Amino acid sequence: MVTSTLRFLIGYAVRMKETYETLKHMLSSIEYSKHSWHICADLKVIAVLVGLQAGYTTFCCFLCPWDSRDRNKHYIKEVWPKRQFLTPGVKNVENEPLVASEKILLPPLHIKLGLMKNFVKAMDCGGSGFQHLRLKFPKVSEAKIKEGIFVGPQIRQLMKDPVFESKLTKKEAASWTSFKELEKNFLRNHKAENYRQIVNNLLKGLQNHGVQHFIQNPFLAFLLRILP
Repeated sequence: MVTSTLRFLIGYAVRMKETYETLKHMLSSIEYSKHSWHICADLKVIAVLVGLQAGYTTFCCFLCPWDSRDRNKHYIKEVWPKRQFLTPGVKNVENEPLVASEKILLPPLHIKLGLMKNFVKAMDCGGSGFQHLRLKFPKVSEAKIKEGIFVGPQIRQLMKDPVFESKLTKKEAASWTSFKELEKNFLRNHKAENYRQIVNNLLKGLQNHGVQHFIQNPFLAFLLRILP
């Protein structure tokens, strides 16, 4: 996983927007083309680096032509072909890639944040589990809670909270347990020997919980294909 890779900062942009032109200028300034380092960034920046259109698009994955609109195949089609080329004008590619796809390191933190977001959005807003979120994080706005927008420390608090788990429905609890297992044994430095089963259990739990298929799912499926 990316967490076992040495990371260091070589550039810092102050008060600059995360746009294609900004990142292009930044990479030019550090002479990235001479070094071709691996890059780890949040999903928005990754999309810009590989030339994808911003926003909720049909083909928003740079690894494969996963169709975010084709919900009939979500959770059914498990293997998608690899994107051979990122060509401007084709499948939501807007610009020439600034970084090769194989140089992108998937960010475990942002995969976790995305999983949390979609888990909460699928919860029953009138259920006791959702009400517990309101009580546990009184300073978090109602809008953020409904959208499942939490930061890492808040997610860690919930994962240690037995009361939260006790207030979940049966399907929510099964999905939450699988999520905790994935976070502990796959998204950290340690990767359990049965990590494939852990990932598959999570995907099954999310499906049963009614969580819509989202960009983190093809990322997890891709990791299963490339990891030993």
